[in-house]
Amino acid sequence: MSHKNKFCQSCGMPMKKDTEGSGRNADGTRNYLYCSYCYQYGSFLFKGTVEEMQEFCQVKMMEQGMPKFLAWLFTRNMKRLERWKQ
Repeated sequence: MSHKNKFCQSCGMPMKKDTEGSGRNADGTRNYLYCSYCYQYGSFLFKGTVEEMQEFCQVKMMEQGMPKFLAWLFTRNMKRLERWKQ
């Protein structure tokens, strides 16, 4: 099965940057909606709100040398991802 989404539907990271290729469902099968950093064995690893997730991701990107503005830019539409839609 090919990637349904180009970006993780929880954090927005490009799926091609996921070293494992995708998250995993409870039965171990691949879940192409979410990356392995967000979703493992049928459960989200990050339990906070979308705002907390945005802040968490921004900090991680800045730790890797990304300017604060770009980190904000990449996370500003996170509320539109499948996990956070209401």
